Amino acid sequence: MDARPSPSPAPDHPYLAEIEMERERWEELIGLCRSLNLEERLAPGYYRDPDWSVKDMVAHIGTWLAEAEIQLFRIAAGTYVEEELDVDALNDQFLNALRDHPWDVCWNQLLAARSQMIGAWTKLSVRTAAADAWVHKSGAAHYAEHLPRLREWVAELHGEVVAR
Repeated sequence: MDARPSPSPAPDHPYLAEIEMERERWEELIGLCRSLNLEERLAPGYYRDPDWSVKDMVAHIGTWLAEAEIQLFRIAAGTYVEEELDVDALNDQFLNALRDHPWDVCWNQLLAARSQMIGAWTKLSVRTAAADAWVHKSGAAHYAEHLPRLREWVAELHGEVVAR
C-alpha cells in the first residue's frame, strides 16, 4: 500500500462530487503509473520539447497538489491572498525542483502531497471562487489534462497500437 486512505468528506460536503471525481481519476492515474517498470517510468517521451518522462509528470502533479494544499489551508483560515499566477513559470520551477530526484522521491512526494491536499480540501465548509480555482488546478481537472497522454504513452511503452 502506498499511502493511508484519504479522509472521507461529510455527505453534505460542498465539494463532494468533485472529491469523488478526483478519486476516480486518481485511481486511473496511479494505476497507469504502477503498470510501468522503473525504466519505462524514466523514459523520455511522455512530452517532447522539453522531454518529460512519467517521473516528470508525477513530480509536476505532486508539486501542484502540494501548492494547492497550502492555498486551501489559507482559504479555510481566511488568510488567502488572490494573486495572478504565471502557470508556465511555476511549471518550470516545479519541474526543475524535482527533475534530478529519483523515482521514489517523486512518487512519495506525489502520494504525500495528494493526501495532504485532500485533507485540506475536506476541511473546507463552503465553496469559494478561490477554492474552486485551486481544486480545478490540482484535482480531477488537472489529472484529466494528463490522462489522455499518459494512456497513450503507457500503450506505446507496452508496444500496443495507439489509435489516433
